[in-house]
Amino acid sequence: MAAGSLFSPLIDWAQQDLTNWAGNLAYGTSRLKRVSSVEEARPWIKAQTRFKVLGTRHCFNDIADSRDEFLSLEPMRKVVALHANTVTVEAGIRYGELAVYLNDRGFALHNLASLPHISVAGGCATATHGSGVHNANLSSAVAGMELLTASGDLRQLSGEELQAATVHLGALGVVTHLTLAIQPTYQVRQYVYENMPMSALEQHFGEIMTAGYSVSLFTDWKNRNINEVWIKCRDAFAAPPEFFGATAATRNLHPIHDISADNCTPQMGVPGPWHERLPHFKMGFTPSSGKELQTEYFVPLEHAYEAIKAVEQLHEQVSPHLLISEIRCIAADDFWMSPCFRRPSTTIHFTWKPEWEAVRQLLPLIEAQLAPFHARPHWGKLFAMDKTKLEALYPKMKDFRELVRSYDPGGKFRNAWLERLIV
Repeated sequence: MAAGSLFSPLIDWAQQDLTNWAGNLAYGTSRLKRVSSVEEARPWIKAQTRFKVLGTRHCFNDIADSRDEFLSLEPMRKVVALHANTVTVEAGIRYGELAVYLNDRGFALHNLASLPHISVAGGCATATHGSGVHNANLSSAVAGMELLTASGDLRQLSGEELQAATVHLGALGVVTHLTLAIQPTYQVRQYVYENMPMSALEQHFGEIMTAGYSVSLFTDWKNRNINEVWIKCRDAFAAPPEFFGATAATRNLHPIHDISADNCTPQMGVPGPWHERLPHFKMGFTPSSGKELQTEYFVPLEHAYEAIKAVEQLHEQVSPHLLISEIRCIAADDFWMSPCFRRPSTTIHFTWKPEWEAVRQLLPLIEAQLAPFHARPHWGKLFAMDKTKLEALYPKMKDFRELVRSYDPGGKFRNAWLERLIV
């Protein structure tokens, strides 16, 4: 997730048509160039008029779509350098691969998304996040970035330029390498509680969301109830039998109660390495085609309860088309186009049934409910806001637009999504 899939077994991307993993979007071209090095990518990039980089296809909208050409860096999956505090990787590596590599050598990342099969470059480009009041999104680990510009020049980004460009939405160039901050490896225990009254959030939201290193609330918006509370702890947790009205689970659970927990990471307080607990789903499973749609909005942390109550008022319209919602917290950052730009945030995530017409009609209703809280959408998921509304939500939007023009004056990296919403 961004949020991970709530379903199903491993599939072979190489055998798939050019669609996103959910199957709700057929890409505008099947022309795909794979490269295994910067030297191979550079002349191809220089020769193109317009193209997009295609990653692990986990976006639900057309942010990565192209009508012209695609470039894939999927073969570029090496770890280039490992130091005491940083690791440098090629852009095609996936978080699941990098996590195993680091843990085997005694290191860790500060957090992971619920789905570890997304690429590091793609996750950072769209401000993908995990959970934790004190944990910023995955982009916050970026300490350096290398990209190829439209002219084929190789640029090393750091400092203020890195703040502007890390969450780049695919608009600035082809990211070839990333340097990430790392830390010593650590263990995590995961606990799950069932059936917390939603009213508990009014007075205790802060206590609930800081009970662990990472906390997720799952709800179907029925009966004013939080179906499940997932608490992931690095430090000691007393694991009381009752937690703000919720009761401790007696077995491993899936976020959707009626689905088997076989694909989920171990719970019940069983300790394990960070990369086998921070995601909700095991690394041996990836999303399958056509099972779900996703939407997510970021609201300021201080307005979390009011925003949750505003969505809850739509439960009669939302619940029939919903698989589950997840509520998480993310720390603020300084990246220009991050939904958490200078704003500690709470996210309200919707995993929908594959019913696009119904979802399309619901999005404006949800956005109207969240408008008083200046909700920002997740860039890679489904939303209805137009360019005018987005510009009002992002103080650095005009500056980013100028940055795009300076990096890519000819529009080589533009597509319909960027032209419609950003530039």
